[in-house]
Amino acid sequence: RNQLQEEKRDAGAASVALGKDAPAPVAAAKPRPEPQLKGEVAQAPVAVAPVAPPPVSQPAPAPPAPALAAPAKAKQAAPGLGRADGSAGTRTRMAISEVDALAAQADKPAAPMADTETRAPSLYVAGQPDDSIAQQQIDEGRDKHPAAALSPIHHVAEEPVSTFSIDVDTASYAFARRAINAGQLPQRAAVRVEEMVNYFPYDYPRPETAAVPFKPTVTIAPSPWAEGRKLVHIAIKGYDIQRSERPRANIVLLVDVSGSMAPQDRLPLLKNAYKLLLDELQPQDTVSIVTYANGVGTALAPTKVAQKQKILGAIERLGAGGGTAGAEGLQRAYQLAQENFDPKGVNRVILGTDGDFNVGISDVGQLKSFIEQKRATGIFLSVLGVGHGNYNDTLMQALAQNGNGTAAYIDTLGEARKVLAEEVSSTLFPIAKDVKIQIEFNPAAVSDYRLIGYETRALKREDFNNDRVDAGDIGSGHTVTAIYEITPRGAPGLVDDLRYGAEKGRTSEGLRVAPSAGENEYGFLKLRYKLPDEDTSRLISVPVTRELEVKRLEDAPREMRFSVAVSAFGQLLQGAPYLKDFGYDQVLALAAAARGEDAFGYRAEFLNLARLAKAARQ
Repeated sequence: RNQLQEEKRDAGAASVALGKDAPAPVAAAKPRPEPQLKGEVAQAPVAVAPVAPPPVSQPAPAPPAPALAAPAKAKQAAPGLGRADGSAGTRTRMAISEVDALAAQADKPAAPMADTETRAPSLYVAGQPDDSIAQQQIDEGRDKHPAAALSPIHHVAEEPVSTFSIDVDTASYAFARRAINAGQLPQRAAVRVEEMVNYFPYDYPRPETAAVPFKPTVTIAPSPWAEGRKLVHIAIKGYDIQRSERPRANIVLLVDVSGSMAPQDRLPLLKNAYKLLLDELQPQDTVSIVTYANGVGTALAPTKVAQKQKILGAIERLGAGGGTAGAEGLQRAYQLAQENFDPKGVNRVILGTDGDFNVGISDVGQLKSFIEQKRATGIFLSVLGVGHGNYNDTLMQALAQNGNGTAAYIDTLGEARKVLAEEVSSTLFPIAKDVKIQIEFNPAAVSDYRLIGYETRALKREDFNNDRVDAGDIGSGHTVTAIYEITPRGAPGLVDDLRYGAEKGRTSEGLRVAPSAGENEYGFLKLRYKLPDEDTSRLISVPVTRELEVKRLEDAPREMRFSVAVSAFGQLLQGAPYLKDFGYDQVLALAAAARGEDAFGYRAEFLNLARLAKAARQ
């Protein structure tokens, strides 16, 4: 800021020297670039035709806004400390444009500084502010995340059935980790509890054959944060395809090489991640590389992994500069995947990017429709997100969910190794698609319930049996965890019974509970899925009975206890109102007792994150 102020004083002096009526130099009125463009690669000087100065009474015009960007006035420092989304408190760090605005007020330059900042419209809707939390403002506040209200509490007599799509994405955990390691708490909209829980590998019971690629394991235990309530823990472990059994892979790397990808945590990180992926592929697998910036190019035609040095050379030559024609890049990538399509193999586009598509088609609806059409051809899409400050998580989630793929966020080379090396089978090789979960709670045994997380994955009740409705996919060896919190009938509930409600044993629709169920069943669990090469779903069903219940949480399996600790951590970051006095200390105690072997150190890292989050909150 001091350097900027000196430059502006020099500019002001030059203006005085030129005369009272001379226009202000363009450099004095030109706004600084947005933070996400700070690392843009140097471009060759471009000759610019001189522009006639505006009348003295008019300020120097601001540069035109980029596509999809809505003009916004430079923000002033707000009183109080706040979270990364700016939803509460004082902001102690400001964006560069805000510093410019304050410097402009101090120096009073000839050209006004208002209306010089343009930003893409935010899709984030801030949650309720919590003035007791003091956090600093960071660049992540400009990232876009899908807004969704917390899963509500449902009264079983009115809504006995809950339906949702499984979610094996992990982007939310890595994004939150980046913020916490920087001494901040993440935006609430960036926290998706199910993605934080499903980030970790769990030692759940394994299926024996790929014919039935997974089986659910249900455990019921007391809730650690609400006396009288219980947790229904649903654990799924996918069939693990051995390396020798993997089908041939046809991979197209779609790489964002726009100017904002130049910093070390973006394109250079992605290049190293691709090298790790290459080490895990088989010699007969095929890799292609498509790049996009202002336009689209094919950096590598389909090449067998046996020609590893050729692929490495193409990766090494990737450089950043230009705009972001993401939609055109998707079209080229799918075209290349189709030309090399293997009907017996895995055909997948892997998109690596840091943010928006700002050249060509950028409408989320149009992009989703395009990807849905390509999904029907057997080509899936996965997303690797990098960077912060302009990351469009909303768009990346929509693309991955509609492309039968996963969305991961890579903030370190260690995370790249986890996603593309240690978990390459689950990342690339699906064992089941369109996996849906539906549970019907027994009104004779349960008065109310809530699903923890999965807010962006909710489905309608009728979607469960509709094979045309898309849902999540499970990769080889992947684990999926879902947790419900329920109030058994007779315990104090969070929702009052209806004064004029249905009699005990009946729902509000007048459907009587099956006599065989009685009060022994808390509910009935059903899962629908399709095998990767099939279009007709299969069904698995499990009664949720009292025989699956343990008296104390300490008696529950270790994997359940650790996942419950992670779910509580995510709810704390969200500001969820259900945990009462259960805080970071209780999360640490529960997770530490269930840490287990921890071969890769992920659980030890989680304990450290919980400590850092506790410190950031104070």
